[in-house]
Amino acid sequence: MTDPQSAPAFRRGSFFRAVIILVPGLLLVGGLVARVAGSTEANGWYQSLILPEYQPPGPVFGIVWAVLYTLIAVAAALVWATRPAPRRGLALALFAAGFLVNLSWSPVFFRLHMISAALAIIGLLFIVALVTTLLFARINRLAAWAMVPYLVWLCVAGTLNARIMMLNPTADATQLGV
Repeated sequence: MTDPQSAPAFRRGSFFRAVIILVPGLLLVGGLVARVAGSTEANGWYQSLILPEYQPPGPVFGIVWAVLYTLIAVAAALVWATRPAPRRGLALALFAAGFLVNLSWSPVFFRLHMISAALAIIGLLFIVALVTTLLFARINRLAAWAMVPYLVWLCVAGTLNARIMMLNPTADATQLGV
């Protein structure tokens, strides 16, 4: 039987402070990177690509990413507020590393036109997000559940990226030796 004194405590104040910082922070940084990378309707290279028939309209991506960034920020805040918890620091460090990997996708795809490299980034990102989710589950189950839509979307994004690569084999800067 576990000792109630050793169970991690959830600190409401820490949660709200983390949410107030993380949600707008992730939204702002994610939005800025996407804008600077050229992931808008004005990107001529992207507009010239043959897109999959199931490709969502452009504005859907902004909405989906806003919701996902909010959910993963809340997940990290839940883990942050659950103390002391074994592997909490590792889980949050992996979350931060995953967010940095996430930020690299838009510039690689939209700015550098490296479709295959972007697909590799999504693969790595999925693995990091999955391990993060599993670590979050050991600390706070609600945090893990908040990560599930992100994992699902990474599968969708990976499928779209792979299909774009197949439909546009000559559009990949990696294939062109650039």
